[in-house]
Parts: sequence; C-alpha cells; structure tokens
Amino acid sequence: MSEAGDAGLISWADFEKVQLRAGTVLRVEDFPEARKPAWKLWVDFGAELGVLKTSAQVKALYAAEDLVGRQVVGVVNFPPKQVGPFRSEFLLTGFPTDEGVVITTLERPVPDGTRLA
Repeated sequence: MSEAGDAGLISWADFEKVQLRAGTVLRVEDFPEARKPAWKLWVDFGAELGVLKTSAQVKALYAAEDLVGRQVVGVVNFPPKQVGPFRSEFLLTGFPTDEGVVITTLERPVPDGTRLA
C-alpha cells in the first residue's frame, strides 16, 4: 500500500480546513535557546493575517540572508505553540531530507496571504 494509503484518506472538507498560505519572509533571527539549531522567522501573510512568527529547524540548508525576501508556504490556522521562550504562530512547511529540511517555496510570486487551492 502507498504511503498516502497508510495514512488514511481524508475528505475534501478535511483538506479545506487546513489553511496553507503564501507569505514573504521579512526577518530572520538566531534562536540560541532551541534544542536543535533553528531560526526565528517573521513572515508577512498579507493584510488579512499580517505578520506571523515561527521557529524553524532549517539552519542546515539556509543562511538567514537566503531566507529574507523568499516566499514560503505556512499553515496559519494551527493554535500558537510555545517553543521555549518563543511563541510560534504558524507552521512553516517543508520536506525532510538527509541534509536537512527543504522549505516549501513558490515557483512564481503570488500576493502574500494567497491560500493554496
């Protein structure tokens, strides 16, 4: 059975509950208190949501200056999560590899806040 089949099927209504939105990374700071090497990111998700912050364990593949200005994809409707002294407000999406997490980015620019359809 495929990996997707092992996880179980979801309905379209289930998928519609997940708000995956595009946003532009505005600011990146080191997160020395994190257990694993991580960055703090501030991402602009447009007029409706504004700027949200998260922590991401992506330092293995991305320098701070490589992230600023990049459009990324985040799940914006999870409840906030306390990560040590930092409050994460969205989940940055990506794909794990042996080298580190590859961030989900956009192939072409879209307005910040655009929802994946």
